[in-house]
Amino acid sequence: MNDSATALSIPAPTSTTVDLAKWEIVIGLEVHAELSTATKLFSSAPQLFGAEPNTNIDPLTLGLPGSLPVLNEQAVELAIRVGLALNCTVQRSVFARKNYFYPDLPKDYQISQFDLPIDIDGWLELPSGKHVGIERAHLEEDTGKSTHAGGTGRLQGASSSLIDYNRAGVPLLEIVSRPDIRDADQARAYVSELRSILVAVGASDGKMEEGSMRVDCNVSVRPQGSETLGTRCEIKNVNSLRSLGRAVDYEAARQVDLIEGGGTVRQETRHWNENDGRTHTLRVKEEADDYRYFADPDLVPCDPGEEWIERVRAALPALPAARRVRLAEAVTSAGGPTGSPEGIAIVVDRSLDALVLAAIEAGANAARALTHAEHNLSDERSTELDPAAFAKLVNLEVDGKLSATQAKTVLASLVAEGGDPADIAAAAGFEAMDTSELEGLVDTLIEDHPTEWGRFCEGDGKVTGFFVGQVMRATKGQADGKVVTQLLNARKG
Repeated sequence: MNDSATALSIPAPTSTTVDLAKWEIVIGLEVHAELSTATKLFSSAPQLFGAEPNTNIDPLTLGLPGSLPVLNEQAVELAIRVGLALNCTVQRSVFARKNYFYPDLPKDYQISQFDLPIDIDGWLELPSGKHVGIERAHLEEDTGKSTHAGGTGRLQGASSSLIDYNRAGVPLLEIVSRPDIRDADQARAYVSELRSILVAVGASDGKMEEGSMRVDCNVSVRPQGSETLGTRCEIKNVNSLRSLGRAVDYEAARQVDLIEGGGTVRQETRHWNENDGRTHTLRVKEEADDYRYFADPDLVPCDPGEEWIERVRAALPALPAARRVRLAEAVTSAGGPTGSPEGIAIVVDRSLDALVLAAIEAGANAARALTHAEHNLSDERSTELDPAAFAKLVNLEVDGKLSATQAKTVLASLVAEGGDPADIAAAAGFEAMDTSELEGLVDTLIEDHPTEWGRFCEGDGKVTGFFVGQVMRATKGQADGKVVTQLLNARKG
């Protein structure tokens, strides 16, 4: 739903079709981002993804008596960067002990921030222009990781459990949105934009697949027009944008189905199961009182001061939203179409906007450079591509000296090995086909496929791909698809 409700068919517990037209979904997200520090939040133990289990540990990680925490200054600076990037107020903060027993917290409490977090009252603007409020962002230490052997991989039914304390104590920044999100698309857009900001300011690598960015999703429903929030359920540790969207849609439908059937939504923590496409109860939701928060007696308040905050603010790089605007304006100014917002966002998310801008400056056709960056430069090495060589390749294609297929091949070689695009094309035997040779091939195809030609003449645009594909196969990719289309249109009269 995009604020205007539509009907969704989600497999709810009753297996009925749930109509959400009369309901509004209310979503708040808690994003946990591991900060890109060399060591843990309160100790000198290294943080490194993929290390052998229980090797990145020390006495503090294991909660041994007599070990004392020392705050990581770099983690504080990264939290300040994120707060400023999210338009937050950065303030004096206090670390607290959040008390609860958990097998992968050796000392039986987590050091977090409670009533005085480091960042408060911010906002994030989605590419659509919608503002989502940021309630707070607070520093805390991560827990270890449990692996349950046997059964389904979850605790219930497992034959044994293993604990890896490498992740315990890794610095986390938990970013809590206000309940301003209204559908799965907005939820995905929020997490995607937040991830881009975290990566841009160097605070986190944002790799959801490695667990360095995880999402807890709070979902409730209420009748359209109501101002009263419904009872929320929290879906824990969603680790992909696809899963986030599916979990939101399912949970909203589950709650509506429950309410319309005469039941009551219970506040609880739920788990998203990707395999069956459903959320499942983990535990009844705890309240803050259950954790018995109190200020950590071993840590003094964290007060960065205005001088430090302003120094961090002055060093912030351009953020993704500003970079998208700059790239779109540069392409337009160079005489090309702006490109789709989605395409612009992909290029910026891959950090290829600097390459495209430099190539335009070097004389590249702006629209074609943008298209290549969006569709043909997904390799991580693409950011190292020489802008001048990229510009030369683009213009060889635009000038008709390389077909689109040939240009793509040469571009892949440039990314892998570098070099001069003209030399690479010559070594591969790429030459622009003579137009007269193409004309003869097009005429033969028209004669051999009268039915398809008739459909083309009647305006069936889908048949264009058929003819272009036939020519590309016959010429082993040497033909220029745009020239073929021009020849077909010329014969159409």
